[in-house]
Amino acid sequence: MSSYSKLIIFILVLLFISAAIFFIDSSMDSINRTMPGVSDSIVNGDKEYNEAVQLVNDKSFDEAKTKAVSAENNYNNSLIKLNGIRNNFSSDINEVQEEYIGTVIKELELKINAVNNLKEAIDCFKINSNYTGTNYASKANDLMYEATEYQHERNSIVKNNSNLFKQQNFVI
Repeated sequence: MSSYSKLIIFILVLLFISAAIFFIDSSMDSINRTMPGVSDSIVNGDKEYNEAVQLVNDKSFDEAKTKAVSAENNYNNSLIKLNGIRNNFSSDINEVQEEYIGTVIKELELKINAVNNLKEAIDCFKINSNYTGTNYASKANDLMYEATEYQHERNSIVKNNSNLFKQQNFVI
């Protein structure tokens, strides 16, 4: 093989390696740019949910329903983004990050289910079906409690892998 051929092969290999590094860096950059939005939506969803519960307690059912819908939209927004990361960048995230994303997804699914139960409770309270409304509200509370267990689990993942999560904006 001539030295010219070796040089061409070397340059091609170098280009492929550079492209691979660029792709990996750009995918992690994309993930890191997405995660703060995921975090903001969860925080806003939690705030809206808590306000909805307070409004139910104050018997302001229409306002409570609006807050509950807003909470659901925030949670769904985060869930869509996390599923996008999981589906589009699965080869670029490590096992710990995959566990973290899976934990947050489970948390969000429970919170969405809690919101749906809260909305059912609101509908029941509006028509004075208090027994059924209380059952839905209790279920919403139980689901939200279970979701906080996943929230603690994700916080534990970050704490136990602080070197991984401090290097990136991956944490929620």
